[in-house]
Amino acid sequence: MPDTDGPISYFTEDTSVETVLARMGEPENARLAEVMRSVIAHLHAVVKEVEPTYGEWMAAIRFLTETGQMCDAKRQEYILLSDVLGVSMLVDAINTRRPSGATENTVLGPFHVEGAPDLAMGDTISQDGQGEPLVVRGRVVDGDGTPVQGAVIDTWQTSHDGFYDVQQPEQPENNLRGIFRTGADGRFSYRSVKPSFYPIPDDGPVGQLLHGLGRGNIRPAHLHYIVSAPGFETVTTHIFVHDDPYLDSDAVFGVKQSLIREFVRHDDPDRAAEFGVANPFWTVETDFVLTPAA
Repeated sequence: MPDTDGPISYFTEDTSVETVLARMGEPENARLAEVMRSVIAHLHAVVKEVEPTYGEWMAAIRFLTETGQMCDAKRQEYILLSDVLGVSMLVDAINTRRPSGATENTVLGPFHVEGAPDLAMGDTISQDGQGEPLVVRGRVVDGDGTPVQGAVIDTWQTSHDGFYDVQQPEQPENNLRGIFRTGADGRFSYRSVKPSFYPIPDDGPVGQLLHGLGRGNIRPAHLHYIVSAPGFETVTTHIFVHDDPYLDSDAVFGVKQSLIREFVRHDDPDRAAEFGVANPFWTVETDFVLTPAA
């Protein structure tokens, strides 16, 4: 018989949480133990609420197994799952609480890559020239509107037909990706192409889940940014096209009102020549407002 100072807690339906938690010893990692106590309590509560059959429970196990098997160096199905359940946005919101007026975060997404090329202001990030020309301009400033010198702007986006370069072998490497650095005036400008709304991958278990729930898998058109500067919090964010039809149904819940920007179409050959783009073309302006690092 086990040596114990009190009555042994054996597993029952009613005492399942208490029994599992009682098996924990002195944790090597207090935070891990804190998190797992909450996970166990909520997981057991879900199981008791929905009362899954053996078949349903095994279907859940298969779903998680297939989600892991879908992951590789270019595809992170678990990030996609976190995104479509709104968990990525919730974790992001908790960790990036900022004062009013500061640029808000949104999801990183699964298609950021390290090593994008460093470019000069005014350069283009479009290596294949496909799509409607777009000129992006703006500033990086602090909460008082003072320009931030030396800010690093890492940007990436889809092609005109809604695919990232890592999704299409025919696109040049690092197509529609670039890194820019602000000068003393905090301003930035570059050329690109107007982004398109696009479907998130639905050929894996996450896509099957979305379809099973009657949900769409479309993300509204946007540009991605990571903006960083010494002494300031790094901002991971998007800007969204103002009239995109999917703003209210973003599959990963990434849209925030403050991140919607007006994309303006121009038919002006002289101005197009000044920017070095074909006519007609689009422009969008956006400022990134940084907050001091904690």
